[in-house]
Amino acid sequence: MEATLFERIVRGDIPSHPVARGEGWYAFLDVFPRRPGHTLVVPVRGVPRLSDLEPSERHALMDGVAEARRRLSAVFNTNDFLVLVHDGAGAGQEIPHVHVHLLPRTPGDGGRALPALWPTGSGAKASDEELATLAEAVSQA
Repeated sequence: MEATLFERIVRGDIPSHPVARGEGWYAFLDVFPRRPGHTLVVPVRGVPRLSDLEPSERHALMDGVAEARRRLSAVFNTNDFLVLVHDGAGAGQEIPHVHVHLLPRTPGDGGRALPALWPTGSGAKASDEELATLAEAVSQA
C-alpha cells in the first residue's frame, strides 16, 4: 500500500512546520489553516479510523494533542480549543490517516459552536424516551 500524505510528512519526505513530536505521534501546522495556529496531530502509523489504532497508539495520539495544545496555549494565550476528528471519508475525512485538528480559540475569533456546523438541523431537543431507547441499543451493541 502506498504511504499516506501524512506518513510522508512524518518521514520528512514532504516538508512541514512542526509544532511537537513524541513517541508515536507528530504535530504540525496545517497548510490550509482555518485560523492561525491550526495544527494537525497524527499518529506515525497511517490508518484511516480511530478504531484501527492500537490502544497504545490512541493513548499516544492524545498525549500528542495535549502537548501540542500546551504549546499553542502558551503562544496564543488561550485555554480554549476546538479539537476535531473526521473519522472516515463519510465524516469528511479527506486523507485516510487519522488526524486530530487542534485550533486555538480566542475572544472575537468569529468561531461558533457545533450547531453552526449543521445550520439546517432541527435543533429540537430529543425526548428522554428517544434518548433512553438509543442509549440502550448502543450500550448493548
